Amino acid sequence: MSMRDDSISLKDMLSRAREAVALLGDTSRENFWEQRVLQLALTHLVEIVGEAANRVTEDTRKAHPEIPWPRIIGMRNRLVHGYDVIDYDMLWDTVTNDLPPLIGMLEAIVGKED
Repeated sequence: MSMRDDSISLKDMLSRAREAVALLGDTSRENFWEQRVLQLALTHLVEIVGEAANRVTEDTRKAHPEIPWPRIIGMRNRLVHGYDVIDYDMLWDTVTNDLPPLIGMLEAIVGKED
């Protein structure tokens, strides 16, 4: 089995984080609670961000300590393994508050064009 190139995983993180932020848009927390399809879509996108982060090598993680690797991977694990008790308020907070700065950090690493 060949190892994935870290740049692919970083670009996956960036594109899925951007997609999640764009999908949520200016949806309020209250409206988010009423949109099941949006909840499911954002859950999946945040899972992918975490899975891609998990695939990044330790060397690359150490080279970019500004990225909160354990928190990103931990959120993925919470969503996947706790699928029956997802805290949608936490998911909304993640997409609203955590992903925009992450996007900036990832753009600084892989470039804004990707």
